[in-house]
Amino acid sequence: MNAKSRIREAVQVLRAMGMPREQQNDRTALCLLALLDLDPDKKWCDAAEPLVGITPMMDFARDRYGVQYAPNTRETFRRFSVHQLVQAGLVLPNPDNPARPVNSPKTVYKIAPEALRLLRARKSKNWTEMVATSGAQRSTLADRYAHIRDLKRVPVRMAGNRILHLTPGAHSLLIRAVVEQFASRFVPGGNLLYVGDTGKKWAFRDEKGFGTLGIQLDEHGKMPDVVVHDGRRKWLVLIEVVTSHGPVNPKRHEELKRLFGKSMAGLVFVTAFPSRAIMSKYWNELAWETEVWVAEHPDHLIHLNGSRFLGPYAQPARKKGCR
Repeated sequence: MNAKSRIREAVQVLRAMGMPREQQNDRTALCLLALLDLDPDKKWCDAAEPLVGITPMMDFARDRYGVQYAPNTRETFRRFSVHQLVQAGLVLPNPDNPARPVNSPKTVYKIAPEALRLLRARKSKNWTEMVATSGAQRSTLADRYAHIRDLKRVPVRMAGNRILHLTPGAHSLLIRAVVEQFASRFVPGGNLLYVGDTGKKWAFRDEKGFGTLGIQLDEHGKMPDVVVHDGRRKWLVLIEVVTSHGPVNPKRHEELKRLFGKSMAGLVFVTAFPSRAIMSKYWNELAWETEVWVAEHPDHLIHLNGSRFLGPYAQPARKKGCR
């Protein structure tokens, strides 16, 4: 069988197994074939179950099927093909380590056992009947795996004894330290308005709280990891949590000022690091007139210049244009 015929056959398999129309395409078919290590000349009964990352899937498409994708389409593979295969119970993320964050560069995927059994029987006479009865089993497997991941989620204690559960990983552990330790020390009595998560963009948001400050959240805006409102001092504290990337550098500083430009509370910018060792990697990138907090030294704060310690700075007045 040639490459194009095998890809068409894989698309037919996706359709038969109930994948949404948006995933009945060559890209998702190639993801499935990579997860089965199925070359054009192999039979479906020869399907394997390797651990495969997103970039290796793209390499597989190029090397085995002659289909070249640009490197910047990696997120498209993850968000619009592999994500849906996981949701359908056909694929398991990080089966070797369920606690690994989904956004980790080490993330790998594996065909689910029930799906592998079904796909190896692709050419059998009763395959259609097998597909019809496999949906409930795949759903059960996906639910069971999700439960395993839920048990490993990071709990964050909020005001009123509420508990927020975040995707497992170092990033979430540092967010918990920011909420439970930084805020209690440096923004006592503050109102938590937003918490991000690696598994989903908005783990918690208080739209009413933002509204009282004149802020309308931008669905497409790149939010900081944590936002706390200090009503007594009329501050809005914007905190970026850094374990591998993303400090408040000059570019990010300007982005945040634009994103929260209509805030009636003064803006305070903070970068949180887990340790001084991690902080040292980004020290030369940090913007002036911002603060730095290190979780391993929770009682201390580092101030980068400016006329005051821990507080907002007045924004320069805009010049009026000609009429």
